[in-house]
Amino acid sequence: MRYFSILLFAILFSCKSKESSLSAQQIIDKTIRYSGADKVANSIITFKFRDKEYGAYRKNGEYNLSRYYKKNEVLIEESINNIRFEKLVNMHPVKVNDSVANIYSNSINSVHYFSVLPYGLNDKAVHKKLLPSSTLKGKEYYKIEITFSEDGGGEDFDDVFIYWIGKEDFLVDYLAYSYHTNGGGKRFRVLKEQCIKNGIRFVDYHNYKPLKKDISLVDIDKSFEKNELKKVSEIVLKDISVKIIN
Repeated sequence: MRYFSILLFAILFSCKSKESSLSAQQIIDKTIRYSGADKVANSIITFKFRDKEYGAYRKNGEYNLSRYYKKNEVLIEESINNIRFEKLVNMHPVKVNDSVANIYSNSINSVHYFSVLPYGLNDKAVHKKLLPSSTLKGKEYYKIEITFSEDGGGEDFDDVFIYWIGKEDFLVDYLAYSYHTNGGGKRFRVLKEQCIKNGIRFVDYHNYKPLKKDISLVDIDKSFEKNELKKVSEIVLKDISVKIIN
């Protein structure tokens, strides 16, 4: 009996050691693979978000991210690719000054970036840090903090993200971020619904903000459970279509 107890303890200790030995990089690699986000790199993805339609073409490092909408019966297409920002009004090119193009580019990139997470978390400018684990709604999560290098990190390189990744399924159910544009702030997103399209997981979120500014980003999950956050919107993607490019 004593031998059995020692053996059981050794097995449990071994399993726990194996779990705790996972690095932030290994966890991110798993969540990208388990969510199908590795397929995003060579794909054509379209969806609707609020009042606009979005399209993304990615192949072997080349990309074109676009959005389409009507304004006063005028069809507008705005897109960014590896080289530049472009704007078409009723299919005709329109010149846009650099400052406005930069604002439009950031807006387009932001929607596309969030739509295919965790794709992009292995970019060269990304830095990963493993935080102490967390339990939310009775489920255990790894917590990964993401920061960015100024070189290659984009206009918002100083933003900070935290991802809650399930220890059993390696899927992102919650994410939080701090930002500095428009006065800055923090957001906490909670899984609303999920779907799989051609092997890629897409997630809709409830979007919350702290009731108090002094709530720290790293503890925002605890604030959520204490009802110290306020729901401000929902992030819902509609009519998602995915084509994988071979």
